[in-house]
Amino acid sequence: MSGIGKALLNESQVLEQLAVSLGDLDIAGRKLLVIIPDNTRTAPVDLFFRMLHRLCADQVRQLDYLVALGTHPLLSEQELLRRVGISREQKEGLYSRIGLFNHRWDRGDTFERIGSIAEAEMEELTGGVLREAMEVSINRKVFDYDRLLVLGPVYPHEIAGFSGYGKYLFPGICGPEFIDVSHWLGALQTNLATIGVRDTPTRRLIDRATEMVPIPKTFLNLVVDEEGLKGLFVGEDRSAWEAAVALSQRLNVRYVERPFGQVLSIASEKYDDFWTGAKAFYKVEAIVADGGELVVYAPHIDRISITHDEILNRTGFHVKDYYLAHIDRYRGIRKGVLGYSSLVKGSGTYRDGVERPRVRVALASGVPREVCRRLNIDYRDPEQIRVAAWENRESEGIYVVHNAGEVLYRLRAD
Repeated sequence: MSGIGKALLNESQVLEQLAVSLGDLDIAGRKLLVIIPDNTRTAPVDLFFRMLHRLCADQVRQLDYLVALGTHPLLSEQELLRRVGISREQKEGLYSRIGLFNHRWDRGDTFERIGSIAEAEMEELTGGVLREAMEVSINRKVFDYDRLLVLGPVYPHEIAGFSGYGKYLFPGICGPEFIDVSHWLGALQTNLATIGVRDTPTRRLIDRATEMVPIPKTFLNLVVDEEGLKGLFVGEDRSAWEAAVALSQRLNVRYVERPFGQVLSIASEKYDDFWTGAKAFYKVEAIVADGGELVVYAPHIDRISITHDEILNRTGFHVKDYYLAHIDRYRGIRKGVLGYSSLVKGSGTYRDGVERPRVRVALASGVPREVCRRLNIDYRDPEQIRVAAWENRESEGIYVVHNAGEVLYRLRAD
């Protein structure tokens, strides 16, 4: 493992670190595939695109990029170019040999089985939460290459605890079975018990699936805050990721002294729907008082999910205990969607036919009132939200989070 971190990194430092790390690899004449995050993750992918081309283009046989979408919308040609920071003219010129690919999660022929996890092992990995066998598959494109470079930021995450390392493979470019099981597992654990925790049942599941990928893998774990790139930890095993997690815990977690009765969470404009924009809820749920209200303010968002609207119309949003009590009603519904729906509603209980979420969640966006009502989530008219009127009212129990979605907010006592 090698790594640098803490201070803002400049291009020469990144280039030097990459040169050292790649120098330890046998890449001459090899085919490299770089796995990168989509636009919902803040990361200087453009910088690494330039640097990797500079260091590798003359050595390797092929250098391509695959966007780890999970089940997020496919990127258009223009969005792909913007993700790596180049123009169409540059793609047709200097970078003409480089392939830019979406992970085609929407096609069944994308995947190849690489193994399975038996019931007993599943029970052990999840601490007894789940006992069900699972097939493990991955985008078959990886088998066209000699080595994978897995590039992505490490942030607190509602499903895995922290993103990074094998998470850009699972669920980044894996088959639907793993996505459903891992997201349902995360929901059963709850966001509050998972986010910002290094060792979680879902992370153990991710690590086990990552071990099954037979292609040599090098992980470029980034730590980014509002100032820019603060950490780069490179390695072929979990140790580089753990160093990145330690830095992310210092840079991407903010503490407040007490919970607030009302929180206005202003979603980052990089989220195109509430499926991704719900991170503005996950990252601040912990600082809302019991019985309080969390308003996700996202006037730029006009739909719940670009890819999963039809299913969400059938499930609505409920706490996990509600789904468990009515599991037969939702049989046949993808558990990944049920998991998301539970995480959006937050922690809570369902007893004697009464659902009691810990906090009230309201969406102030372009999503109409009637849609919110149908999905069992509160509605706030975004035209009536004046951010300035919410500011500087901490003494009244009101708090505002700007550019919400990546920084985790916690109570100091946590």
